[in-house]
Amino acid sequence: MLRTHTCGTLRIEHINQTVTLCGWVQKSRDLGGMTFVDLRDRYGITQLAFNMDTNADLCLQARKLGREYVVRATGLVKERESKNSQMATGDIEIVVTAFDILNESVTPPFTIEENTDGGDDLRMKYRYLDLRRASVRANLQLRHKVAQQTRTFLDAQDFIEVETPVLIKSTPEGARDFVVPSRMNPGEFYALPQSPQTFKQLLMVSGFDRYYQIVKCFRDEDLRADRQPEFTQIDCEMSFVEQEDILNMFEGLVKHLFKQVKGIEINNLPRMTYADAMKFYGSDKPDTRFDMKFVELNEVVKGKNFPVFDNAELVVGICAKGCADYTRKQLDELTDFVKRPQIGATGLVYARVQADGTIKSSVDKFYDETALKLWVEAFNAQPGDLILLLAGQADKTRKALNELRLEMGTRLGLRDKNKFSCLWVIDFPLLEFNEEENRFFAMHHPFTSPKPEDIELLNDSNKIGHVRANAYDMVINGVEVGGGSVRIFNRDLQARMFEILGFTKEEAQHQFGFLMNAFEYGAPPHAGIAFGFDRLCSLFGGADSIRDFIAFPKNNSGRDVMIDAPSTIDEKQMNELNIKTIL
Repeated sequence: MLRTHTCGTLRIEHINQTVTLCGWVQKSRDLGGMTFVDLRDRYGITQLAFNMDTNADLCLQARKLGREYVVRATGLVKERESKNSQMATGDIEIVVTAFDILNESVTPPFTIEENTDGGDDLRMKYRYLDLRRASVRANLQLRHKVAQQTRTFLDAQDFIEVETPVLIKSTPEGARDFVVPSRMNPGEFYALPQSPQTFKQLLMVSGFDRYYQIVKCFRDEDLRADRQPEFTQIDCEMSFVEQEDILNMFEGLVKHLFKQVKGIEINNLPRMTYADAMKFYGSDKPDTRFDMKFVELNEVVKGKNFPVFDNAELVVGICAKGCADYTRKQLDELTDFVKRPQIGATGLVYARVQADGTIKSSVDKFYDETALKLWVEAFNAQPGDLILLLAGQADKTRKALNELRLEMGTRLGLRDKNKFSCLWVIDFPLLEFNEEENRFFAMHHPFTSPKPEDIELLNDSNKIGHVRANAYDMVINGVEVGGGSVRIFNRDLQARMFEILGFTKEEAQHQFGFLMNAFEYGAPPHAGIAFGFDRLCSLFGGADSIRDFIAFPKNNSGRDVMIDAPSTIDEKQMNELNIKTIL
């Protein structure tokens, strides 16, 4: 080994020991008679001291060091005269007696410090330098710990980790596949897996009753802060279980991760139906760190000759505690917020409950004090509260009010990243109807089982849209971190599902015949779940973007700007793959 210790190890108890450290030069300070160098590795920073009086040659050599030079230093551990309480090694320094430059460095394009001067694009291009920063390194260490503790928990529950193929068959349902041309099979393509879904079901047929995998998945879809073209899942499946068994098992996993990674005890997770989530929060992934539930006012506000409310399918609102003193400017800002194209509301109605109990609204022309008191009663509003209402088509209005609720939660400081509120959302619709294609699509995926009590509805064309899925999502702080379902394991029911989704028998056999055939050989009841590993890490780390927890992420255009990928390939490769050159 080139070193005896790391740069984060040494303390007062090591005084008078001779040690050797290796690392990168963080910074140096020339004070005339003394030169000090901060040496950094992934474990921390240690100060090296060079004395002009005792070893002028070494001191002169140290003065020539540039930032990010790779060096090895041997010396005696001494107590620092001027201690640094901000550093774990701040009580000591190394009085250097021998010194080597292992490699020089050009001046980096940005400072390798916490408050770096590098922008996102620059740091992505030089990601290998960005990874030297302590905060970025801490994110990856957290990711490692989450993976480690996931394996610890699942191993203790008799799960077995099995790798599934990366080159698979493309399927038409779900997001777009990344496809890979096959040189040995001209004109044919593999797909990169969006998930190991069918393989883990086949493992259940094989008798591997408890499977998991921390697995890379791929989706060719538009990107945002919590999406990457390649991402990681904690993928799990169990046999001989019902929904409750899955919820209890993986609630246990999440509790274990919070305790071991964050040191936080999580209570039992409440269950909320999809219908209630949409009714009270306008979202299937509600942020329950704060209340501010929706209240519907159709029966209270209609019939007062206010066309906006009278003509609306739904009038619904929230009560913002303590916000009655909002200025006209603040209320105009909220109105502009809900009218943004991505939110889509046409306007905002408000009512202030004054400190003396009187009520002042933006629609006093249509609603007198008596009518407005009914609003206050519906919301159980108190003096000092602000009622905010939206109206319009039901689904669109709930979606817009969800965005307004989150905005108010942010403004009021109710979305604390150090507070965690977890829940299960259950009883999703099995299917959703697409008007443009005039057919049903699976809301989760085609292998999700209906609720047992709803299976008969699949044979009634008028009631198919009311069938509930035996599916569940885990939501933490308004983020869906995991989702799964009880699977169909009966060939006839699976065939009926494909029929409802518009597959011909031939298409179903071509795409999923291998799974249908497997169901004929004693498929057990089974269910599973997949957690977004990157999302889980970002939640634990208090970050908005999963990119901070991926060693080499892509940018918002799906490009790796560090290695410049994707890129073109030469004509010889194109010919080998039987792909015509794109002009």
